[in-house]
Order: sequence, then C-alpha cells, then structure tokens
Amino acid sequence: MNLTNPFDKIDERRRQLLGASAAAAVAATFGAVVPARAAPPTPTAKPVAGGADPFASLKRIDAGPLTVGYADIGPADGKPVLLFHGWPYDIHAFAGVAPKLAAAGYRVIVPHLRGYGTTRLRDANAVRNGEQAALAVDAIALMDALNIRQAVVAGFDWGARTVNILAALWPERCKAMVSVSGYLIGSQAAGKAPLPPAAELQWWYQFYFATERGRAGYAANTHEFSKLIWRLASPKWAFDDATFDRSAASFDNPDHVDIVIHNYRWRLGLAEGEAQFEELEKRLAQAPAIAVPTITMEGDANGAPHPEPVAYAKKFVGKYAHRLVTGGIGHNLPQEAPDDFVRAVIDADTL
Repeated sequence: MNLTNPFDKIDERRRQLLGASAAAAVAATFGAVVPARAAPPTPTAKPVAGGADPFASLKRIDAGPLTVGYADIGPADGKPVLLFHGWPYDIHAFAGVAPKLAAAGYRVIVPHLRGYGTTRLRDANAVRNGEQAALAVDAIALMDALNIRQAVVAGFDWGARTVNILAALWPERCKAMVSVSGYLIGSQAAGKAPLPPAAELQWWYQFYFATERGRAGYAANTHEFSKLIWRLASPKWAFDDATFDRSAASFDNPDHVDIVIHNYRWRLGLAEGEAQFEELEKRLAQAPAIAVPTITMEGDANGAPHPEPVAYAKKFVGKYAHRLVTGGIGHNLPQEAPDDFVRAVIDADTL
C-alpha cells in the first residue's frame, strides 16, 4: 500500500480551518499569535538509554468508573505533572519525556486513557463512552484517587483536548498547561457543521468510523490502521516497527474499538453521550476561555487535521505563549521532539 500522505497537495489554507474539534464559527473570532521556536532542551534531562522502556512497570488504581493503569516516576514529593496521550497512541508517546521531567524533580503521572493498555472499565455493562467530557472526568477522578490537588497538565491529540477541558472547567486543579495544537474543545453542534471539501478530506477516517463497515474494518485491522495514521500524521518521522509495536500493544484493550468508534461518532452527533455529562457538554459547547498559564505547541510537519495558532490564541486569556517546533516534527510531538516538550512543561510551570 502506498502510504504517502494524500493531503500533501492540499492548499496550505486548509490549516486555517477547524482542527480536531474547534468550531468554525468560534475559530473565526479568535485573534492572532506570533509563533515562537521552542527553547533549548533542559540540561537536567537525561535520554532513555538503549531504548529501555521507562514504563515497563505500571501501577493500577480505582478511579471513578475505571481501574487506571498508569506510570508514576520521579520523586514522590515532586511537583505533579500529568501527561495525556491521544489516538492512536499510548503512554509511550512520553517515553522520552517522563524520565527527563523526573530528573528535573517532577513526579510524573502518565495514565492509559480509557480503552488503552491496562486501563479497564470496572462495570462490564458500562457504556463504552469516548465523549470529551468523559475523558476529562476520568482525569479528575484519577487526580482525586492519587490525592493530587493540583498539577501541571500536558497532552496532545485526545490528551490535548482533555487538558483543555481540565483547564477550562477545573482551573483550580491546573498549575499550568501544555497543549499540542492549541484549543481543541468542541461540541456536537460544531461537529455537524460541514467544512470545505479540502478539510473534509482530512477527516476521512472519521467518516469511515461512522459506518458499520468502518467499525468492522478498524476491529479487524487495528494495528495496520493505526500505523497508517502514524505515517500520515507524522510524514517525516522515521519510527521503526519496535517503536510502533510497543504502543500498539495498548490497542488490544477489550474496550478500545468501542471507545474509539464512539468518540468519533459522538463528535458528528451520530452517537449519544451519557446523561451525567450533559451539563458539562453544554458548558464546553460555549467554547470557554482558559485562564490557566499555557504554552501551546505545534510541529512544522503535522499531517493531522489541526487549527492554526491564529485561530485559537484569544481563547487563552492568562499568561500564554505559542511555540513552533521545526525540523519535520509531526502530530506526535512529545515522542518526536521530547526535549522541546520537556522544556515547554518546565517553562509553563514558571509562567
């Protein structure tokens, strides 16, 4: 199969369209920001030697409806940092980040999201819900279970949306935030609004997942499908099979397919959420501003749908900076440019 990114020839103006879930009507009202290159890597950080897995030993804890599998590294009395991955990735997106933050004195918590790795829904009859509010409530439940009152929060893809929601709805729990691709809070109403054809093309997998053929196809070819997304989203990242396979093992979670399909169908209004999240979703549909000190980041070779910084700058009303990471960095910025991500977390903490 030819895995060349089919979006390379799309006009660059498409990047001014909505990204993962920002509404077009809202984005049109946002102001400008001048991107800045990331600072040099922290001198206290040490690379993971020999490809060793810093997450070889995970902990588990009951938190809300989940038993969460998570990594916990660094000093127990260190300032907490929570790192959230996205789809189709897992905690190993932070394999080069977490040890460096731990070396800088942070306690680093990296959970598997619902539907990934060792995280499980405790009730066999629970809805396999992937809506945005559910994932954010999961994060708050994890913080409560770990007795973490406040933390620096950081993420990309689904994880960026999750930390956006934490900062918007529970700002007292967030010391600072790092968000790859900026402001990603959305709504079903926004997801139903049609985009220009070039932008719709970027969401081909969302429409595929809207069909039963798409569900069956993803279930039958989860690893192959995910590797294709990795290549399209990060066209200049020369990851090897071992790197991919280490993360892909997390997709064998029994709830993974159901939660992924629900996530994308919910965005289009093709699947219902749960009543317990209705009030939160109403608040999120208003695209609330974020006052938590924030650094947003973007790779210069991100092949996944994402908004331009100019589209979301005014959503951050507190201390704020944006960084463009150059050198062919794609969608999985923490794994492709770990030093830049580490520096952003440390700098956000001191904004």
